[in-house]
Amino acid sequence: MIDIQQLRDNPEAFKASQRARGAEESLVDDILAADSSRRAAITTFEEARAEQKTFSKSVATEKDKDAKAALVQRAKTMSEKVKALQTEADEAAFAFESLVSRLPNLILDGVPPGGEEDSVELRREGTPRDFEAEGIEPQDHLAIGETLKAIDMQRGAKVSGARFHYLTGFGARLELALLTMAMDTAQQAGFTPVITPTLVKPEVMAGTGFLGEHADEIYRLEADDLFLVGTSEVALAGYHMDEIIDLSDGPIRMGGWSSCYRREAGSYGKDTRGIIRVHQFQKVEMFSFVRVEDAEDEHARMLSLQEEMLAKCELPYRVVDIAAGDLGDSAARKFDCEAWVPTQQTYRELTSTSNCTTYQSRRLKIRERGPEGQTRPVATLNGTMANTRWLVAILENHQQADGSVRIPEALRPYLGGMSAFGPEGPIH
Repeated sequence: MIDIQQLRDNPEAFKASQRARGAEESLVDDILAADSSRRAAITTFEEARAEQKTFSKSVATEKDKDAKAALVQRAKTMSEKVKALQTEADEAAFAFESLVSRLPNLILDGVPPGGEEDSVELRREGTPRDFEAEGIEPQDHLAIGETLKAIDMQRGAKVSGARFHYLTGFGARLELALLTMAMDTAQQAGFTPVITPTLVKPEVMAGTGFLGEHADEIYRLEADDLFLVGTSEVALAGYHMDEIIDLSDGPIRMGGWSSCYRREAGSYGKDTRGIIRVHQFQKVEMFSFVRVEDAEDEHARMLSLQEEMLAKCELPYRVVDIAAGDLGDSAARKFDCEAWVPTQQTYRELTSTSNCTTYQSRRLKIRERGPEGQTRPVATLNGTMANTRWLVAILENHQQADGSVRIPEALRPYLGGMSAFGPEGPIH
């Protein structure tokens, strides 16, 4: 949710944000009109209620029986009027809240306008391997995974349907190694390890901004009125819901490990081969509660940790400043890191990190005490440390001519010291 006072003071900034997102600019004017109606209705109701209270005192002190009867009748009429005005005020408040909940976060200065194709590449790190020069015809991650008995899509589909998979043997060990290294990296940077719930209440899912335009991506258990998370960001954001937190010693940082679930609605026919786009995956996610003034520095810090992880996995990648129309409702700015996928001859997203400013904390009522003791919303930020999709880039970039996959040096301690894994098993 946005800061309504900021909207009143500077509606043009929000209109510009909406234009950059390719979203409804008129929504800003609709919200301001609803806000004016809501405040007017509340004022009228409160004035009538105050008059009613004053009048009730005169009824209580009236001694004359006939006069008192007349006053009682008038009091009844006033009571009915107050109830009607309260209903009008409640309806005006609901109309306002319905509109303001649709307004995405105000983007930060410098965010590229436009849609997905307008995102801006900031830099590239590492050089993709020249497989042709090595005399190798690169195999895609699924072919490699099947050869090494690491990925089983066929049985995943048999048991659960399309876009589900099993990771077996080396595949399971590799994912656990990757995610453990990610958690270690996060913990060394001050993030407290957390195993999060994967089912959350509607108010938590809504509070993080995931029930907006991408609500069709989310699995809902209607019988229990709970949602399956698509990222541990949701549960981590809800951890301090309805609380006043202490940031006097710096940000509160958490690293969440969880299974994640996405319906992948609207992706029919896209990335149907392998584990690039699946319904269930594992992820380690960074999440920070920080003072508003520290949010941009924390965002840069998260990005640097993601790049540290990519370097540990020895993957060529590029950093992308995501355009406004592709941010999602809660983010005010987002950076993606995309790793090179040899068989696709392109870069594919492995990490995102978003600065959500105070959008989520206002919805979830998470505050801190400011310098003078007043409470104010905090900023929230999130960022991927590693997930199942990373196996795609690791398998393809580190495949060898003999059918084995070389293990990046930083990962070797997490895999019992093996330097590679081939069709015959571990290579030390």
